[in-house]
Amino acid sequence: MAVEDLVERRSIDVVPDDERHGTAFSQFTLWLGANLQITAVVTGALAVVLGGDVVWSAAGLLLGNLLGGAVMALHSAQGPKLGLPQMIQSRAQFGVRGAVVPLFLVILMYVGFFASGSVLAGQATAELTHTNDTTGIIVFAVVTAVTAAVGYRVIHALGRVAGVVCALAFVYLGIRLLDRVDLSAMLGDAHFDLPMFLLAVSLSASWQLAFGPYVADYSRYLPRATSGRATFWWTLSGSAVGSQWSMTFGVLVAASAGDAFLANQVGYVVGLGGTGLIASFLYFVIALGKLTVNVLNTYGGFMSMVTSISGFRGRRTLSPRGRIAYIALIMVAGTAVALLGKDTFLTSFKDFLLFLLTFFTPWSAINLVDYYLISRERYDIPALFDPEGRYGAWRWDALTVYGVGILAQLPFLVTHFYTGPLVQPLGGADISWIVGLVVPAALYWLLARRGTPHVPDGTRYDLASARKA
Repeated sequence: MAVEDLVERRSIDVVPDDERHGTAFSQFTLWLGANLQITAVVTGALAVVLGGDVVWSAAGLLLGNLLGGAVMALHSAQGPKLGLPQMIQSRAQFGVRGAVVPLFLVILMYVGFFASGSVLAGQATAELTHTNDTTGIIVFAVVTAVTAAVGYRVIHALGRVAGVVCALAFVYLGIRLLDRVDLSAMLGDAHFDLPMFLLAVSLSASWQLAFGPYVADYSRYLPRATSGRATFWWTLSGSAVGSQWSMTFGVLVAASAGDAFLANQVGYVVGLGGTGLIASFLYFVIALGKLTVNVLNTYGGFMSMVTSISGFRGRRTLSPRGRIAYIALIMVAGTAVALLGKDTFLTSFKDFLLFLLTFFTPWSAINLVDYYLISRERYDIPALFDPEGRYGAWRWDALTVYGVGILAQLPFLVTHFYTGPLVQPLGGADISWIVGLVVPAALYWLLARRGTPHVPDGTRYDLASARKA
């Protein structure tokens, strides 16, 4: 394949049928590789660090990965049908310009995840290059940006390689860890605590739900005839298996290592594996795993920025120079946040995960209810680019429901800087994400089903259908 064939030409425009390729299994390899990585290990460790035991932390993480992963995989199944990036589809619910409201928050999320990933990957890169953490963060950020600029094919190829390499590394690390810990004692110390269990569920559910705003970006090149069910199951299995594997490892590490792990997450995990060439390989594995997911964050941020601006400028194509400029903005912003926050990573990351959840669960609820229950997979795609078309510039019903969905969660939210008034009566449990899914889903369904002029008879791809009849 020629180099020019590797560099992606599409951005937020529809992928034509003659450019579609691959099978639904590609979603398994991509999401497995994206989740077998050090930040997922840290997420699992947080369940124990914050007070949980091994058994119920692992069980809570599994439940959250399955529930959040199912929501995320429902978004993935939209990709082959529409051939569009995920957030462009939001225009059908929020309006061509109204979609910029959740998009602004999505961009902040990508920058935050880029930063948090760069902190840990920067440590590994620094060890590999024999430099300091600051240099490691910058080097890693540049490699991430270059990979994201090449686009879709390379991203999937990277996922396949990372899935195999990181899986082998985690098997090896798991064997080394089990040689050091008294697993039977850990399992025998189980004591169910509802708030801690729900915290573990929230940590993993938020991890999965945060993929929702860009998951269809990586399934939109699949042939239109690809089964939605197959896309759903391969996405869910790849993401849930990869994340649960990493998070369970994190639970065991945190329970056995305590302060030694908290002081240096990357250093402890590598030290668990060995020294010399083995240590160098493990530093490479950590950097590779983080590169895979940080490329997704950079690419998703680029797509979201283009979607936001095009809603007001009306453009649906982008020059190579423009592509590089958007990706560079994500890289610079994420690197700056990483350098500023690298010394307070663990606390900041936990609060970042849970706070983000309040903004993306209502968006997911509205998007999925509209796609599967109201529109029933029927969209007027050209109208998604026309503020005067079927979907209009602003859909205030959806935006209002979105706002209500955010506000409804606040009484149940638990973070370092804010705790809702209804948390204490629940024993300290954080159930905000459940409220954030159920309330907006029910409200939007009740409002949208009363009038459906925005729903076409079938999915339309021709330009003539861009405006209402």
